[in-house]
Amino acid sequence: MRRLITTLNALNFAILLLAQPQLAMADEPQNEEDLALVYGDKSVVSVATGSAMPLRRAPAVATVITAADIQATGATSLDGILETVPGLHVSRSTVLNMGIYTIRGVRSTLNNPQVLVLINGTPLTNAYSGDRGLVSADMPLENIARIEIIRGPGSALYGADAFSGVINIVTKTAKEQEGSRFGVRLGSFNSRDAWVLHGSKWAGIDVAASLQHSRTAGPRPLVERDAQSGFDQLFGTNASLAPGYGNFGRAATDVNLEFAYDKWNLHLGVMHRENLGTGPGIGQALDPKGWASSRRFTSDLKYKDPVMARDWGVEVNGSFTYYNENASVYIFPAGAFGGAFKDGFIGSPFRWERHERLNATVHYSGFSQHHLRFGLGMSKEDLYKVRETKNFNPDNSPINAGAFSDLVDVTDTVPYLRPHSRLLKYVYVQDEWQFAKDWTLTAGVRRDQYSDFGNTTNPRLALVWEVDYNLTAKLLYGSAFRAPAFEELYVINNPVVNGNPALKAEKMRTTEAALSWQAQSGLHLGLTLFHYQMTDIIRISNNFLHENGGSKSGRGFELEASWDVNKDISLAGNIAYQNTLDDMLQKDPGLAPRRHAYLRADWHAPTGWRVNAQVNHVGDRQREPSDSRPKIRDYTTLDLTIGSNNKYAGWDWTVSVRNLFNADVREPSPYSTPFVSLPNDIPMAGRSVFVQFGYKL
Repeated sequence: MRRLITTLNALNFAILLLAQPQLAMADEPQNEEDLALVYGDKSVVSVATGSAMPLRRAPAVATVITAADIQATGATSLDGILETVPGLHVSRSTVLNMGIYTIRGVRSTLNNPQVLVLINGTPLTNAYSGDRGLVSADMPLENIARIEIIRGPGSALYGADAFSGVINIVTKTAKEQEGSRFGVRLGSFNSRDAWVLHGSKWAGIDVAASLQHSRTAGPRPLVERDAQSGFDQLFGTNASLAPGYGNFGRAATDVNLEFAYDKWNLHLGVMHRENLGTGPGIGQALDPKGWASSRRFTSDLKYKDPVMARDWGVEVNGSFTYYNENASVYIFPAGAFGGAFKDGFIGSPFRWERHERLNATVHYSGFSQHHLRFGLGMSKEDLYKVRETKNFNPDNSPINAGAFSDLVDVTDTVPYLRPHSRLLKYVYVQDEWQFAKDWTLTAGVRRDQYSDFGNTTNPRLALVWEVDYNLTAKLLYGSAFRAPAFEELYVINNPVVNGNPALKAEKMRTTEAALSWQAQSGLHLGLTLFHYQMTDIIRISNNFLHENGGSKSGRGFELEASWDVNKDISLAGNIAYQNTLDDMLQKDPGLAPRRHAYLRADWHAPTGWRVNAQVNHVGDRQREPSDSRPKIRDYTTLDLTIGSNNKYAGWDWTVSVRNLFNADVREPSPYSTPFVSLPNDIPMAGRSVFVQFGYKL
């Protein structure tokens, strides 16, 4: 309560400071046309409430990235463009170099289940690890119309894993694609990308289609020492491949097909990843021969009628997702563990999943000043098949000589996991109540019932005050939860850590205060203060089990600004600061940046060129409490993009240089015993150059 009162006082003080200059301004605009003169092109967001509304009025702290932003910055993957969001940093996991989306300091060591990622409103989550899985590797951007990001809790609307944030990727419709477009991109690391997009109307049906393929050998950063280097010291051997180069290659194919007719929409999608490199190695030991692959097929059928009857609207969504991933990895190289493994410590895990979802939402606006939203749904997560071959026993001893020929199928004897499924049922209600002029209170609550770990209830409250026609204040509260993944619940025969079926969900409560001020036409300022408390955190205990225990608290701010200097030049940037503490140790849990700053400049030259420059600074990353290494080195990168501002006979081009000054960028490696496996952290790509050409019929 004391923190809430303090936050309210700070908000009121800030409002008075910001509102004071408005006393000398002209009379308040009375309609949306007048507002448009102040705000310019009004941003719209739907992820905050489930319905489209102006960003400044949304009952959440949200960011919208448009297709124009993606083109201007020269971003080549989803991870790259998300780094521009205030308070969001994309770190890296030692598991296949997957991206870890760290929002306001909330992250885990290996997987990333704290952020819910949606594609057109359908979760990308897999049941095994609780995150996006391998299909999220270098997700392409050409077919994306917009990306909506909530920083903060979203479980009152979206349920599980909308913990520290929600990211909704909206693909292009037939009208947004308008004809056919082809493109290619060539660049460093032997990178090759190609795509074709098409949008048209056929027999009264809007049809949108896209095919995107990319392939890269990936950067080859030098890894000076790895986990096997430490084991070599213990065993007096020389098996390590370090110093050596990480394995960061991959190939990706994405296909999307959408049909829209009247109130119906059918979306079909395929995501295929193959030859995914193992990064610094699954066991944090270099693995130049290992690989992984995954496939995801999704079908979504939506029916939406906003005026089904007077004051009533309805939405019904049904989806089916098939997902599988498999790998063949050398966890440790040939000669590992004192020469016990002739060809290396080798494992090949395979798994297959099915996800079935059905939900319905009813809107009612018959009460004066109220917009009610009722929803219910159910889903089934079915990890229905598992297969594993390996050349080691559950106690890490080799099978025979530990050779490649000693690989044994242990699926029916001692697999790492057996098939499991769970059923989720939920119901929620939300009310957007404009109880006074310029005041709106959004209140909602959602109840989730899981067949395996129990029930959870999550409320939200959002008070939005339009102080003046160019100043909006928000006070937000919400709770969220993260469902334990199958990996944490049910893994068996794992010599490192096993699952615990008694796990409960992680919980989080967040309070936010936000201001949005249009200081003048073309100049926007935003400030967000936040505080959160995490409880029942899932950790690995001393007896090598996943267990709930401990809590963390965090606070910080996000300051953002954008300024259209004139019709040709614009500037934008943000500064984020967070301070998170392990409540028991009273220490920073480590790994996440306390400071993150981003600056962007755009120039549309009279010659028809466009120039974009971006500076990204990541700083003050502490180590985990038990890790005595110095804190992770700060870094600053500069990206430069030059392209055509106008299409010449249908053609356009872009040249982009990432990390222009070749800064030494490293993401933190996890702490491990009896030695730190990657003492010099995970090296990232240096300078790279990409050239892109596009043609529109």
